[in-house]
Amino acid sequence: MIDQSTIERILDSSNISDVVSEFVTLKKRGVNQLGLCPFHNEKTPSFTVSPAKGIFKCFGCGKGGNSVNFIMELEQLSYPDALRWLAKKYHIEIDEKEETQEERQMKDERESMMIVSAFAQKYFSRFLLKENEGRTIGLSYFHERGIRDDIIAKFELGYCPDGKDFFTVAAQREGYKMDYLEKTGLTIKRDDWVRDRFGGRVIFPVHNVAGRVIAFGGRTLTNDKKVAKYINSPESEVYHKGRTLYGIYQAKRDLTRLDKCYLVEGYTDVLSFHQAGIENVVASSGTSLTLDQIRLIRRFTPNITIVYDGDEAGIKASLRGIDMVLEEGINVKVLPLPPGEDPDSFARSMSASELTEYIKQKETDFIKFKTQLLMGTVENDPVSKAKLINEIVRSISVIPDNITRTIYIKECSRLMDVQEEVLYSEIRKIQNKQSEDHTRKELQEVQIQASRPAAPVGEKKIVNHFETEEREIIRILLKFFHEKVFEIEDEETKEVNICTVGMYVLSELQNDGLTSVNPSFQFVVSTLEENIDNKSFDPIKFFTQHPDVEISQFASNIMADKYVESKRWSKGGAFIESEHELLYLLVPKLVQEYKLKKVKMMLKKLEHQINETSKNGETDKMMECMGQYIKLKEVVRDLSALLGFRTIS
Repeated sequence: MIDQSTIERILDSSNISDVVSEFVTLKKRGVNQLGLCPFHNEKTPSFTVSPAKGIFKCFGCGKGGNSVNFIMELEQLSYPDALRWLAKKYHIEIDEKEETQEERQMKDERESMMIVSAFAQKYFSRFLLKENEGRTIGLSYFHERGIRDDIIAKFELGYCPDGKDFFTVAAQREGYKMDYLEKTGLTIKRDDWVRDRFGGRVIFPVHNVAGRVIAFGGRTLTNDKKVAKYINSPESEVYHKGRTLYGIYQAKRDLTRLDKCYLVEGYTDVLSFHQAGIENVVASSGTSLTLDQIRLIRRFTPNITIVYDGDEAGIKASLRGIDMVLEEGINVKVLPLPPGEDPDSFARSMSASELTEYIKQKETDFIKFKTQLLMGTVENDPVSKAKLINEIVRSISVIPDNITRTIYIKECSRLMDVQEEVLYSEIRKIQNKQSEDHTRKELQEVQIQASRPAAPVGEKKIVNHFETEEREIIRILLKFFHEKVFEIEDEETKEVNICTVGMYVLSELQNDGLTSVNPSFQFVVSTLEENIDNKSFDPIKFFTQHPDVEISQFASNIMADKYVESKRWSKGGAFIESEHELLYLLVPKLVQEYKLKKVKMMLKKLEHQINETSKNGETDKMMECMGQYIKLKEVVRDLSALLGFRTIS
């Protein structure tokens, strides 16, 4: 458990720009910074960081919050773990008491799996370096492959002892539950039969972007063809292979710094590139490249060079990945390797400078790659050449940027000796077909939705008709809670009392019984009521740094929203005062507008009730509703007069 004083130190030390820029490339835009949102796929930056307020906000997907929220959302960490992440970054020591067995069991399942994985990594690494079996078998293997000790340490490589359940017994001895050993895939259990998954294998830990171990890859050292060469951790709560890239943690700084990513296939490919001095490299870990993996790379750079094996399988993998990468608006190049070579062997066959120069000379755009690869099979066959052109045009058609697409069309026209107009015509056909397919799919989905039974009343989504007004009220309360808005003279004592923004707004809400369907709004209001006389209470800091994620994101989003000055705060069309100087005018009108909208909503409901009771012949009930309606119309007139609106009776 982290004590409150340490939490405050962590929050005070955390620089939102510093934290976010580890994962997102930010560019200065006025007083704020702008980048591509890491939480959803976007081509135009809408992700804003406010260093002054210490918050982030995406105006595309709506996510927002402080440094802790950002790490929680991005790395799927709990609140305490996000604090630990920040503490480690800023070298803040956390003095936590050692967890008891009971406390460990109380941790949520995901965190327990992460803890087990961290223990396993340390166990495997220690066994590789300290135990005789690890050194003579595992360490010798790495050294034979030419992998240096600094790379072994950097990637926390290890070795799992050969045998039935050496690791499992050691983990249980340390208090780790069999349930989580199974769920992480470290242990395989069948009734009374238990076995280590990675026994007798060298270990490649898989880290997430934050550097935590979430899975393992294990390579056998036997020549038995019946034994799988590589095995990986199974999919779990903490590990999804298609969303993970091996080496992303070690590469992320250079991906941003060099604005380029080399994409390889396997663990040792990554190690060899690092050893050659090229660190902006990640691996898809033997799986077919996925959309999630592409988008993970895109957080750091829009430039990818695919470096797969020089054999037929590697070439096919390159071709499969190209269209997916292009569709995400990423600039893609391919580095063809000599036949029989893979990135691992090729990187080890030359010096760092030679490898860098080879990449510079040989990497090529996808059109040249496809053309050079397939032209040999075309020869003078017009039909085969047409198929090749169609295949290249299909790849160009998925590029979202018009300028980039135009450049590639010109290149294809030159290489294939085909008029640009013909290529444009083919692309239009493909795009029209895609558009028709998309429309047909949307129509089918609408029909499916329409055919489904309505949701039960209890599951109906609650609509907040007053969200705009309530968010503005909260914004004003957070920003000006202790600011004076009026001086009120007591008629009897003649004493002049100060009425703050907080006092005025909260009393108006309370006196008229105005509440919201939004629980976050109600929580903020009730908390402010409790602190109305607490002069040291800082609402912005309290709510944006609140441990409840919903509350901190609610407050951060509101503080990040762009405030558009209303025309009513101007005189004669000219700006006269700052928002702070207009509080005496702005705050009452804001509350009155909120009340007016509430009353108008009540009038609509009464109109409906009057019509229904009239149809049903319920005269008494109808007259009662009419009386309420007349009174509310008077309230509307009064509020409209205060706001300077014309009313129509």
